[in-house]
Amino acid sequence: MAFQRYIYSHTNPITFWSAGLIIVGFLNAWFTKVPYVTDTAWIIASVIAAAPIVLRAISALKAKVFSIELLVGIAVIGAFAIGEFEESAIVTFLFLFGSYLEQKTLAKTRGAIQSLTEMAPTTALLVGDDGETEEVDVDDLEEGNIVLVKAGGQVPVDGKVVSGTGYVNESSITGESRPVNKADGDGVYSGAMVESGTLQIEATQVGDETTFSKIIELVEEAQDTKSPAEKFIDKFAQYYTPAVLVIAILVFVFSQDLRLAITVLVLGCPGALVIGAPVSNVAGIGNGAKNGILIKGGDVVESLAKVDTIVFDKTGTLTTGKMDVASMKQYTGDSDLLGAIAQVEQTSDHPLATAITSHLAAHMPADAATMTTETIKGRGMIGQWHDEPLYVGNAALLKDNGITLTDTQLTDLHEMQDDGQSTVLVGYQGQLAFILGVADTVRTEVPAALAALKRQGIKHLVMLTGDNQATAQAVAESLGIDEVHADLLPADKVTFVKKFQDMGRNVAFVGDGINDSPSLATASVGIAMGGGTDVAIETADVVLMQSSFNALNHAVGLAKKTSANTKENITIAIATVLFLLIGLVYGYIYMASGMFVHEASILVVIFNAMRLIGYHPHVNKPTKQPVQQLATN
Repeated sequence: MAFQRYIYSHTNPITFWSAGLIIVGFLNAWFTKVPYVTDTAWIIASVIAAAPIVLRAISALKAKVFSIELLVGIAVIGAFAIGEFEESAIVTFLFLFGSYLEQKTLAKTRGAIQSLTEMAPTTALLVGDDGETEEVDVDDLEEGNIVLVKAGGQVPVDGKVVSGTGYVNESSITGESRPVNKADGDGVYSGAMVESGTLQIEATQVGDETTFSKIIELVEEAQDTKSPAEKFIDKFAQYYTPAVLVIAILVFVFSQDLRLAITVLVLGCPGALVIGAPVSNVAGIGNGAKNGILIKGGDVVESLAKVDTIVFDKTGTLTTGKMDVASMKQYTGDSDLLGAIAQVEQTSDHPLATAITSHLAAHMPADAATMTTETIKGRGMIGQWHDEPLYVGNAALLKDNGITLTDTQLTDLHEMQDDGQSTVLVGYQGQLAFILGVADTVRTEVPAALAALKRQGIKHLVMLTGDNQATAQAVAESLGIDEVHADLLPADKVTFVKKFQDMGRNVAFVGDGINDSPSLATASVGIAMGGGTDVAIETADVVLMQSSFNALNHAVGLAKKTSANTKENITIAIATVLFLLIGLVYGYIYMASGMFVHEASILVVIFNAMRLIGYHPHVNKPTKQPVQQLATN
């Protein structure tokens, strides 16, 4: 056992010692020609290089697995038997050198995980009850602790800012490179970097429970999760390797040519076939992690690549989920009246009132006193402005107080409502002064992103929402969505997802990862615009940490590229085997040259997969057309 550990730990030095001895053998054969030196050098090179190969073959046999190392080991022993020391030395060196290069290049494909791990904070400045700070290990932190993070420091916990302001770079979590301004009450993630300012943060999640730690764990698990192609190849290899061994035996029995039989063993090694699929999987998932996209395994990559129908929730997915004043019509009065409207609305906590107050805040004097208002249930509110009643509410409130709308005003009102806006009417001095349309806003990147999804082969874009039909239809038409269903409960959305699947479609559902959990779980692929929430990470197959449609495009394109890359690698592997067999039949390929081609094919599929590391989709920038505004129920 100690010998085995020693050999494994020194495999790389053994590889280069073997190369040196092979070179010595050739130099002596060509120039100095000292007796026995060439064969001795090649024999020693063969023995030391064969040691790790044979040990791995034996370990695999103990586990009842026929490995590639078994084929190479038998081939080397056979080469020794016929005195082909040059061939055995070259074959064993090429096999070990190929493994060395595989390790190096595979490590690069896992670079996203390595860089994430290296970014994990290890210490924190704990703020004591006396206000003094103490540097502690992050593993010693507990929920409720207050930590201090200065400019240039890393946030060691998930938590919320309780003091200070600063710009925080959250690219390690969300993939978004632009720093985000953080102030009191804002949430922050472990692993984020404070670029300016100083923050005191109350810990809500620590250690392995932080979002950053969960991301690392999820991506590590995902890269080890096999795709359908990998599972098939693994099963195929269980039969392929012993089949090659049987074929080699039959070749020897019928030809009595041991050299030919040994060459068949070498050429039959399925190295490129075995490694082609997993290396694509690792590279693709690593690219996603680097860009704030968590794809939970090779099977998810394969499923996402086949998606032809994407179903969207509306509120918080296609839209921002935040109400704002979308349009405003003025009929009488002056702009000072806008400040009075804000004063009336700030006395209410209704979502429409909050949106209007925020939008009109700049019109309200800084020293404005709190206005006394009267709430009329089902109608709105009444305040006082310059000793005159100010009515803020619906049409019924104005009608009750003797204010009627003209035909033009009624037309404006109905147009705003048809556009899906919730309307607030303002009456003053016996006339309609303003109509304010409040709505949820469509994400600015959505139109271009949906068009890009179509170009990537998505055939059906569907929106399911609990909103009314008019509002839903308005957003569908403005964004080019093919199909819309409104007035739905969460259970109704699940029914539609199942209906599409029964029609033979491969369905992805895109939601916020909380209210839409049933639909996320039912779809072929659940995609959460999660922003890092625990529910989103746990429920969905794909989590878009940026909660961005550009990230959705990246995920779909990456899955298709990764799937195509896997197929390319399998094709390269099979073509290599056919090339070697044809070359063997026509006498162009021998044992050493065959092993060289074999190892070269492994590197080709690895380098091909590494192209995925730099993949990034092209998405046209959104046009400067007006953004459609939409209301929620």
